[in-house]
Amino acid sequence: MQNRYSKRFKEIMKVLAKYGFKFLVYTKNHNKEKSPENLRRAFEELGPTFIKIGQILSSRPDILPSQYIEELSKLQDDVLPEKHENINKVFFDEFRKNIEDCFLSFEKIPLASGSIAQVHNATLKDGKNVIVKIQRPDIKEKMETDIYILYRIIKLTKIKFKEALIDPEEALDELLFSTKQELDFNLEAKNMLKFKKLNKNVSFCYVPYVVNELSGTKVLTMEKIHGFKINNMEKLEEGNYDLQDIGEKLALSFFKQVFTDGFFHADPHPGNLMICNKKICFLDFGIVGTISPRLKLLLNEAIMSIVSKDTDKLVSVIISIGIKKGLINRNNLYEDVELFLVNYLSTSLKNIKISVLLTEIFKCAKNNNITLPKNLILLVKSLIIVEGLVTEISPEIDILDIAVPFVKSSNKFYYFDHMDLENVFINSYNFTKNLSKLPIKTVELIDCILSGRAKIQLKFNKIDDSINQLNKMVNRLSISLITCSIIISSSLILNFNIGPKFYNVPLIGIINFIFFIFIGIILIISIIRSGRL
Repeated sequence: MQNRYSKRFKEIMKVLAKYGFKFLVYTKNHNKEKSPENLRRAFEELGPTFIKIGQILSSRPDILPSQYIEELSKLQDDVLPEKHENINKVFFDEFRKNIEDCFLSFEKIPLASGSIAQVHNATLKDGKNVIVKIQRPDIKEKMETDIYILYRIIKLTKIKFKEALIDPEEALDELLFSTKQELDFNLEAKNMLKFKKLNKNVSFCYVPYVVNELSGTKVLTMEKIHGFKINNMEKLEEGNYDLQDIGEKLALSFFKQVFTDGFFHADPHPGNLMICNKKICFLDFGIVGTISPRLKLLLNEAIMSIVSKDTDKLVSVIISIGIKKGLINRNNLYEDVELFLVNYLSTSLKNIKISVLLTEIFKCAKNNNITLPKNLILLVKSLIIVEGLVTEISPEIDILDIAVPFVKSSNKFYYFDHMDLENVFINSYNFTKNLSKLPIKTVELIDCILSGRAKIQLKFNKIDDSINQLNKMVNRLSISLITCSIIISSSLILNFNIGPKFYNVPLIGIINFIFFIFIGIILIISIIRSGRL
């Protein structure tokens, strides 16, 4: 195990150094112009695990700069397939049966080969055509080894990642979260079932059924969909499909998933969306997003505040949604959001991309010490993909024109749907009771002010830092005065020529001079380093 780890560590470092990323451990010098392309090429050479890492990072604009996002988006899941014997071993370990014993036929050459799993066409013994998704052998252990090595590289690095490529903690946390989801096919099967249930009344949506007896942690068997990719324009034209209708249905489906269900497909690229029997079929539920009822309401309010250009409301929503990472200056946040709304929404809403809107708002939040929950970042990534697909299928569709009416109709009776009559009576009673005390409280307040008993409590943020700085200044001043005093006393001792002598020079005076000159030098260096000279 240790030998395998050491060998892999050396291999990773060798490849990173080859493509100009030796600076991660040794130096800050690197070729910034070629770094994005070289990083992609390094990930491709390092194999399936790093390809998956690159794909995950390419969906995180909050972690990587745009030039890296664009380059890593080119990484393709086109990996050499595993031997059939290795795939059969994974299947046998899962079900204690060989592949040949469970299927009428099974195509040994995979339909697709990804970094984590590969997909095969097969036929059940009852004659039904299915797709069998099987994980690569030991992929979990290999990915865990590579992630552990990345942790080691971060500990060894001598640079601040925030000044270079990524925030390593966030990147690795996202990697662990995503791989945990994708490596558990039982979870994917549950996601498919939940999505199918939530959309059972949507006539244009379809999700394939799962063959439970042939599905487990590392194997997923599901219905084979006979269709074509949603953006295959040639097939759409051949079938006389209404492109406007398909684009609108895709947008409406996504908004329903987000604003109504709170459960959405988080990887809606063309390979996972197919047209089958005039329906949009959703595939691959390895990564899904969930949104709480409170967050749904806040997102609704964010959309409406953008449309109405209500800066105050939008700032309140950002603060409510975000995770505070430091001191927040509400005035600065207000100015940033207002500037964004004025510049971006100065024209009509037509042709404004909702994904760009949300991304810019998130940037305003990040610049003011507010980070966003992981599920929101996943939402923006998914929205970018959906918006791109809608534009590709039917360029004349304005997705914001679909989003705003949908949000308005969803919000119309939202508060009444979630209203508890008992709570209404309790809150009304408490409000009336407190309102009756208002005149008495007002008189008490005035009396306290007139009698001098009223107190005002002020809170100063970061006042401890200012006090510490003041203490340092006073300490330096004290040391300076003491140093000057003893240097003068040493001069007097030398002048009076008293005490033990060294070469006819008073020894006490020499020692005092040397000691306090040393202290004086230290004091000067300290002041220079603090930038207060």
